[in-house]
Amino acid sequence: MSKRIETDFRTFVKFWSVPLVIIAMLFFLNKALTGLIIIGASIFLALALKPLVHKVNNFFTKHFGKDKKHQTLSAVLAYFIVVLVVGSIVAIVGPVVVNETARFIQHFPETFENTFGGWEGVNNFGKSIGVNDLHTQIDNALTGLSNNLLGLLGNNLVSSVSGAADIIMKITLVLVLTLLFLLEGPSIAEELWKGVEDEDNKKMVEVAKRIVSKMANVVSTYVSRQVIVALIDGCATMLIVLVVSLMLGSPSSLAVPMGLITALFYLIPMFGQFIGGTLVTLLLMSSNVWAGLIYAIIYIIYAQIENNIIAPKIQGDAMKLQPVVILSAIVIGMYMFGLLGAIIAIPIAGCVRVLVEEYPNIKAAGN
Repeated sequence: MSKRIETDFRTFVKFWSVPLVIIAMLFFLNKALTGLIIIGASIFLALALKPLVHKVNNFFTKHFGKDKKHQTLSAVLAYFIVVLVVGSIVAIVGPVVVNETARFIQHFPETFENTFGGWEGVNNFGKSIGVNDLHTQIDNALTGLSNNLLGLLGNNLVSSVSGAADIIMKITLVLVLTLLFLLEGPSIAEELWKGVEDEDNKKMVEVAKRIVSKMANVVSTYVSRQVIVALIDGCATMLIVLVVSLMLGSPSSLAVPMGLITALFYLIPMFGQFIGGTLVTLLLMSSNVWAGLIYAIIYIIYAQIENNIIAPKIQGDAMKLQPVVILSAIVIGMYMFGLLGAIIAIPIAGCVRVLVEEYPNIKAAGN
């Protein structure tokens, strides 16, 4: 038995407006995702620079008195200090990586002969495991790999150039927006709170202000603690490389660049320490194979001490997150937004913790 349902035009429009609005919002988010990520990254960096801005502002207040202009000057100085530091690290590390790679290529035949006994030693090793003429097989494999790489490079040269230009443009946008959020963010937030606050929702706005302030502190605290541990890691690498170079006669001038490499990569959660340590090991092996191997062994031992004692002591109490929560957040962030997601996953998890803690207050303010 069928029934006929009649409705007026207004009800029809209301019924279909909800899914249409949802579809339109999803379409907008899909188109604007890159821009939203750039804006989100800029806000994240601006919040990360907040402690440094505060310290610079305290310096000006202590020596020159309190002035609203000092806040703007402090933000600009803090921003350019960080940009100069990061730029200096790249300027120091870049040439070292290029030079060590060139040195490795130049001295590869000599290193190969001294370490493995040349191709004769490789062939003897192949015979010991039942592989005849291992030299020829390796040579054929390398030739095929080289041809494939050259073909891939030729086919994607234009897209690589356009991709590099796109990356440069995005980095420039992030840098510009970060400075603007540092300068104008506080006033924008203040105007926003004034615009939404009235007598009916005053209590709710106060709770929202407190939550946003706590979230901002979570981000700034996480970044500052991460930088501290990264500096410790970099200093440890400098010391290890210096000791190994004195023991084996390898260039001691590599100590500072290698320390900067591990400190820079340590800022990437979970995987950064492994990437930095591996890169330093390979660069050291380009000069002295034994230096790289000894460094790797010592660094692995130090990494266990750092991950189980130093980092938890510095970071754990500040974030108030269990290791399983941190790991889960990193995995989710990495698969959603790649490297950027892995970097911001932990502070986002900290912000979620703030929401959970403040839920009773949110519920009370809403009643």
